[in-house]
Amino acid sequence: MPTNNTPAGDHTELVYQCQLPTGRIAVIVLAALRHDQRLADLAGGYDVSRTTVDRWLKEMIELLAAKAPRLERVLAKIAREGGSVVLLDGSLIPTERRAGLPVKRRWSAKHKRHGLLVIALTDVRGRLLWTSTARSARGSEITACRQDDLVGRLRAAGLAAIVGLGFVGFDDTGPAVIIGYKKPKGKKLTPAKKLVNQLIAAERAVCEHAFAHLKNWRVLTKLRLDVKRATRLVRALMILTQHEIAR
Repeated sequence: MPTNNTPAGDHTELVYQCQLPTGRIAVIVLAALRHDQRLADLAGGYDVSRTTVDRWLKEMIELLAAKAPRLERVLAKIAREGGSVVLLDGSLIPTERRAGLPVKRRWSAKHKRHGLLVIALTDVRGRLLWTSTARSARGSEITACRQDDLVGRLRAAGLAAIVGLGFVGFDDTGPAVIIGYKKPKGKKLTPAKKLVNQLIAAERAVCEHAFAHLKNWRVLTKLRLDVKRATRLVRALMILTQHEIAR
């Protein structure tokens, strides 16, 4: 209950919060995530303040992100179920250039735009199982994987990862990473190597589809968040994507 010292505006806000059903709050949050609706527009449509909608959004993201499993558990579960390989890929999440930040901090030379790099892992059916910490896009996919010691963790679980040609040089010491052949400068690949590339590309297609499902959430169209909040957002959207696909 508001006290006598509570301003009239705050009292009204408390009343609205009590009257709005939980399901309606979930609809508001999903609208913000799926369609990147302006929070002020959502607030006006439901007669609450923008601050309240922003708080609901942050709380929901925190709850969902907390459900994201750790990499070791994901790999152990795949191994227990008899799996032998996973699919690994990276993708750029576009961001706005934040005022005061150096141009090169989030600039991706590969994509020619600002963004954050996220590594994702799927099973052979294309189910999104794990996403990495969001990192500056100026780093490479190989660097991001090495920072997470993905090769060591794959070996510990007895699994191998199928990756794209962007990961050439990622692991040259063993069979933990399955990768195709990059065409040497001024030369052609042999028919056998071309066939290997085609087979790997066919297997990796489901991983690319998983990223496409994740990016259906339009809030990822151009992020306006810092790295920590972006990481939690991507993991929260991964959980929502898993539920969406499983329906």
